[in-house]
Amino acid sequence: MKILLQFPEGLKPKALEYAKKLENEGNTVFISSSPTYGACDLAIDEAKAIGAEKLVHYGHAEFHHVDFNVEYVFYTVDAPTEILERSMEQIKDFNTIGIVTTIQHVHQLDEVKRFYESRGKTVVIGRPYGFAKHQGQILGCDIGSAANIDRKVDAHIYFGGGIFHPLGAVLHTTKPFLAIEPFTNTIEFMDHYREKYRKRKMGKIAAALDAKKFGILVSTKNGQHNLNLAKLIKDRIERNGLSAAILISNNIDFQSIENMMEFDAFINTACPRIAVDDTERLKRPLLSANELMEVLNLRKEHSGK
Repeated sequence: MKILLQFPEGLKPKALEYAKKLENEGNTVFISSSPTYGACDLAIDEAKAIGAEKLVHYGHAEFHHVDFNVEYVFYTVDAPTEILERSMEQIKDFNTIGIVTTIQHVHQLDEVKRFYESRGKTVVIGRPYGFAKHQGQILGCDIGSAANIDRKVDAHIYFGGGIFHPLGAVLHTTKPFLAIEPFTNTIEFMDHYREKYRKRKMGKIAAALDAKKFGILVSTKNGQHNLNLAKLIKDRIERNGLSAAILISNNIDFQSIENMMEFDAFINTACPRIAVDDTERLKRPLLSANELMEVLNLRKEHSGK
């Protein structure tokens, strides 16, 4: 079988090892060297271009159905749990806690749950919105496992590496949010990010109030493609007497976007985290669809129409 392998950046060092294993089984194997941002970014076009019969995507669970033969290979990591004992001091005032993690540690959620329950805590594990496939799992674009239980808990706990995934959950919840990083042996509350990103959002909206020409970013990545939303946004902008154009790309290159000097502001319809995490990479406002609606509503209020 002709197979294309796709790895996230953290697993690329293992690419040759996996390729040789499959070759020894009689397959013809190719490796995608392109960056990948998750299961929303499958290398299907590359697979089709080389006539591959299967794409093997490592490190992520299925994101959504695609019309191609894709095999998802989980890469689980056993994170050390000794750090949980130290976290008891931080959560001593909270009786009911929610716990979330990434796909690499979902298999450890039961262990984490049992630990806190053995210390007298009530533990709630929520369900994702649908892009994530496991209870307690969060993605950058699916924080349902935390948001859906926000009213039921006194605090949230994220167990896993990095802040990319929990940051999205922090911004969509209201309760204290503790991040436990077992690999760096750090424990910290992330609540301060809510105010930081609220101010950043208000700054973007204020900066876009005088914008007259909008560029609407559309990604061709299989799990981020949202052309219908872009068309609706373009129509809404133009009905407000402003100008808009839809900008198509597979990988959003901010340097290239900066060269498009005619536009006063940009609207993101691709990965929702782009309008959260990458706003400082542009000199002009980069808004989400909801932030654009706030801009248009404020313009109406100020104009008195």
